[in-house]
Amino acid sequence: MILLDGNSLTINDVARVARGEEKDVRISDEAKAQIARSRALVDEWCERGEVIYGVTTGFGEFANVHIPHDELRQLQQNLLRSHSAGVGEPLADEVVRAMLLLRANALAKGCSGIRLVAIEQLLKFLAADILPVIPSRGSVGSSGDLAPLAHLALALTGEGFVTISEPAHGTHPSHRTAVPAKEALKNANIEPLILEAKEGLALINGTQMMTAIGALALHRAKQLADIADIAGAMSFEALRATDTAFDPRIHAARPHIGQAFVAERMLGLIAGSEIRQSHRTNDPRVQDAYSIRCIPQVHGAVRDTIEFVEKVLTIEINSATDNPLIIPDPQPSSLIPHPSSFPTGSHLEGGNFHGEPLALALDYLAIALSELASISERRTERLVNGALSNGLPRFLTKHGGLNSGYMIAQYTAAALVSENKVLAHPASVDSIPTSANMEDHNSMGSISALKVRSVVKNVETVLAIELLCAAQGIDFLAPLKPGKGTGSAHKRIRQRVPHLDEDRNVSEDIAKVLELTREREFLSKL
Repeated sequence: MILLDGNSLTINDVARVARGEEKDVRISDEAKAQIARSRALVDEWCERGEVIYGVTTGFGEFANVHIPHDELRQLQQNLLRSHSAGVGEPLADEVVRAMLLLRANALAKGCSGIRLVAIEQLLKFLAADILPVIPSRGSVGSSGDLAPLAHLALALTGEGFVTISEPAHGTHPSHRTAVPAKEALKNANIEPLILEAKEGLALINGTQMMTAIGALALHRAKQLADIADIAGAMSFEALRATDTAFDPRIHAARPHIGQAFVAERMLGLIAGSEIRQSHRTNDPRVQDAYSIRCIPQVHGAVRDTIEFVEKVLTIEINSATDNPLIIPDPQPSSLIPHPSSFPTGSHLEGGNFHGEPLALALDYLAIALSELASISERRTERLVNGALSNGLPRFLTKHGGLNSGYMIAQYTAAALVSENKVLAHPASVDSIPTSANMEDHNSMGSISALKVRSVVKNVETVLAIELLCAAQGIDFLAPLKPGKGTGSAHKRIRQRVPHLDEDRNVSEDIAKVLELTREREFLSKL
């Protein structure tokens, strides 16, 4: 079970819910009390006819239009309908689950003036695995991810479309089917949500699309950093490199945390290597190419970047990101450092929905992960290039000419690395004004998020190609055995993909190694 309070959700929690591993998500009692306090304020202000943006007024350029009390419900439903303007392929199931969770957690913070029943509707969708169909394009990353979240919220009210899981039958595996939200709710015995004042705005004013994608990308990025070290260590073995570059004295002289960690890890992965021991003497090479020698510096810098992005995302997944914020009395000390210096019972118009912190961080993550792929492809090139591989057969095949071995696997890696160079261009440096120039600076954080998700997929494939080629290279050094860590990784790869004696469908080899790297056991047993 995951208990939401708006303050303590973790990236791992998000990943578990996104993968469908945890469906029991509830609101803490403390959060429920805070939600009730903020909602009571909204009800009081509406009864008094107080002018509050998006509650008793229109939105954006229409903020100067007062809405009569008897039309406040219609205002909120119209908001969802009008803002459901997304286009493009739907977001992946795991992203939608993460969005449901993150929106519920943000609202559980008790600063949004929304009823508990509205938040619980999000959790009912999670529990029943009813996933709104959310087009992936349409957010500019300020005023929140308005279009994507509108599609999500509209489904809560029984409009729009959702996907549901169809059970497996016969030889057909389970699959998801798109159906009208009204039909799915009826079949699941869930009543459509009837919005009250402020609730439509509270549901769509947030950064949950970019945060969901970013959190899942980060979760995988942490795994890819470990996989990159393993791949680099296996290439080290196959290329019979020298471990001098991993000497801790080198890294103590330039004490970046990630760099020192990777150097130590490399020594641990190759510990006990017969391959390394075999050429400690009478080896004319003094040092290796950068793609081997500088693994600590490059992989370490990526790890430092990942750590920075994790801090940003951990703050964001536990933040109130809508507008206006409803600050009840008494104010929770967790929200502000000096509560007594602020007025109580306030509605505060601000800009917590602006995605700039995420846009910059996710652009940074895309750049860093692209570097993991870039250096990996260079190691793959050394493995397949007979002029650079320190004696390995050209393209890692004994019968070159008749067979091409892993020649084209390197092409594929190069193509993905080149694509990453385009994807690494920062989206956050762009801004196009919206809403009649009221929203005159937008973060484009949703684009940063979509790009980094693509980068992650490319990087994991490039690393799978290096693992595949490095395992083939190590085969040619038998009977010498690799180190403890590299040997374990080599063994697991060979359990899935046999040594390449004659040409076969290389794409299938890559796919099998890629699938292996997605299994938790691959890293946990090394």
